[in-house]
Amino acid sequence: MAEEKASPSQGGQQEGDGGSSEGIDPKLAALLGYIWIIGVVFLLISKDKFVKFHALQSIFLGIAWFVIALILSFVPVVNFFSWLLWPLYVVLIVVMMVKAYNGEKYKLPVIGDLAEKNS
Repeated sequence: MAEEKASPSQGGQQEGDGGSSEGIDPKLAALLGYIWIIGVVFLLISKDKFVKFHALQSIFLGIAWFVIALILSFVPVVNFFSWLLWPLYVVLIVVMMVKAYNGEKYKLPVIGDLAEKNS
């Protein structure tokens, strides 16, 4: 997992900066982007690369979680442990929200690279 602070040219916010064109702090928008449906909205309306990156990473993470949960539901032995997926997903989302609010462009393996390429 890679971690880097977002510079203003990457969509990060400097002290005294007026925020994004949407009227919301980019770090707050990135945090809210991890709420799945809000991430879709920010992906569509935001021009900020930092916000788009986190919105896309959230969407890709939600899709990956859904696919993994679906596949595991058909495997009898593993299905018993699939209840662990939801709490792990929630913890990961909360960690990603904190990282986004701190202005970090924290990339998850594979998903983060896809999000960065498409943001």
